[in-house]
Amino acid sequence: MVKTLCKLAVVAGFVAVTTNVSHGQGKPPAGGDWPTYGADAGSTRHSSLTEITPANVKSLTRAWTYHAFVPPPAPAAGAPAPAPAGGGGGGGRNAGPSMRGSQASPIVVGGIMYMPTPYNRVIALEAHTGKELWVYNSPGAVTNRGVEYWPGDGSAGPMLLFESGGFLVGLDARTGAPVSTFGDNGKVDFRQGITNGFPEGRVSLSSPPKVYKNLVITGARVQESPALGYAGDTRAWDLKTGKMVWQFHHVPQPGEFGHETFQGDSWKNRSGANTWGFISVDPALGLVYLPIGSPSYDFYGGDRRGANLFSGSIVALDADTGKYRWHYQMIRHDTWDFDPASAPILVDVTRNGQRIPAVAATSKTGLIFILDRRNGKPLYDIQEFKVPESDVPGEDNRWSIQPVPVKPKPLARQSFKPSEMANYTPEQQKACADMMATDGGLRNDGPFTRYNTTLSIQFPGTLGATNWHGGSYSPSEGLLFYNTLNLADVGRVIPAPPKSPLTYTRNSPWGNFARFWYGEKYYPCQVGPWGEMVAINVNTGEEAWRVPLGVVEELEAKGITGTGTMNMGGSIATATGLVFIGATNDRRFRAFDAKTGKVIWETQLETGAYATPITYRARDGKQYVAIFASGGGYYDHVAGDSLIAFKLP
Repeated sequence: MVKTLCKLAVVAGFVAVTTNVSHGQGKPPAGGDWPTYGADAGSTRHSSLTEITPANVKSLTRAWTYHAFVPPPAPAAGAPAPAPAGGGGGGGRNAGPSMRGSQASPIVVGGIMYMPTPYNRVIALEAHTGKELWVYNSPGAVTNRGVEYWPGDGSAGPMLLFESGGFLVGLDARTGAPVSTFGDNGKVDFRQGITNGFPEGRVSLSSPPKVYKNLVITGARVQESPALGYAGDTRAWDLKTGKMVWQFHHVPQPGEFGHETFQGDSWKNRSGANTWGFISVDPALGLVYLPIGSPSYDFYGGDRRGANLFSGSIVALDADTGKYRWHYQMIRHDTWDFDPASAPILVDVTRNGQRIPAVAATSKTGLIFILDRRNGKPLYDIQEFKVPESDVPGEDNRWSIQPVPVKPKPLARQSFKPSEMANYTPEQQKACADMMATDGGLRNDGPFTRYNTTLSIQFPGTLGATNWHGGSYSPSEGLLFYNTLNLADVGRVIPAPPKSPLTYTRNSPWGNFARFWYGEKYYPCQVGPWGEMVAINVNTGEEAWRVPLGVVEELEAKGITGTGTMNMGGSIATATGLVFIGATNDRRFRAFDAKTGKVIWETQLETGAYATPITYRARDGKQYVAIFASGGGYYDHVAGDSLIAFKLP
């Protein structure tokens, strides 16, 4: 049970522990907050704090641990035990199957830490002790990866923003109580403007929104199937009233720029094409940058012939009005589910002594596009690459030319040859050989291999070379840091069953979303490295270094090194030249030297931390590094619930 710290308030579906007492240490010195996911509006995930350095990072120790798991209530006498509350697997902190995985990162403002948990709660903690200050209990799931903070404007107090149960929720950051003036007592109907006339549908936020001035700008998570349903549009809401201020149509409507890229009426009621990942803002230019994913249905485009703007694109809008300013389409007519999802990172490129404001954008392809963020023009050459054509009836092969940057080179493997099969263990060798021989042999046709009517191996797979977590950036070093995954999918496209709303659907003998791996151990079928850490110089477009990320202890014991591991979760960079990252399924938390890629500190966690860490200065004046380790995910069955903070002794 959570200890009550002060007066308990119960209001319409929430419970908040509220307090007006002093938190003991006063406010931390300026410059030590981590006030938004990504650290700043430009999503650099960079900290200017300098207490923790490459010279002393080996002395980092655990300062506190907060356990987020909330056990289900005990059944009444004689009643059957309640069903498990969620997934994540067993083997964690005495939790069994009730624990749930999470990709959440906290934020810290004024010495207070705020974070959603996978148990339908938002919490506020003392950032130097982990002491609980208040809890908001939601009747539904809360935005998975984080919450957003608005400092207020003098006439309104600070707010936390997130989605829950189909509503955009605004809480008083000081108390956890809903802000009565925001929508209907702190809740705004999140379906506004996107239902396309459907009485029911799915919409939520899988990533936190972004605040700009007195607006909160939201993406949306909508269905991937069937093709028609709720729109994935980006919208902006007034932070005082909750009223919608603007809406940008990701699938252009009649008369709008790009409408002709959906042939005929295929634009109508089209779902998908949504920003389910992270939004970035340039306050100086007044622009908001959206990474927009693939249209529904992901793997068949015969019913949406055309380039399909603005899917597969980074789009820049006027942040005040939502008006279109520019776009760059990274994947034309996407039938691979190669969503852009990670936050576009605002960087500065120095060329001929001149500073160019730029934005680095990527997608699951692992191709990095460095663009002038004022107009979307590429700063490095782009080649037009002819990709294999589809043999699926009705598919649109006019869009078999895709843009591929000459620099930077791809983050991860783009193709596969049978000679590259791994044989690290007899079990892996047999499982992968059996998979490879299925239906006369799996094929790979190089980059952008199609899901055709026969089984193919697709590098990268739908987990991506990189995914929602994307990269971090060091302005002083001019380096971008990405963790990357070399894991393929296996699949084909077959006719959908009778009475299905789809025409064709993705399938394989191993399920609809099969991986090219020895699944019992999460060993990919090709030779390693399977996980890597990569640094890219934004001023040259060249790699600064590339090293394996993670270790497989079973293989290391056999003398097989450098494989890296499956990973999911992001990195952060510091002004002292450190890069912190969890992400790996070896359940480690590491610090890399930003200049060399050498691991200079690591610690074992209770389970995998498939989230992005943060660093901040707390009210005791100390610099902390924190990460949430909950396990679960796609390749780890050990559950956990630990929010862990580290500091120097």
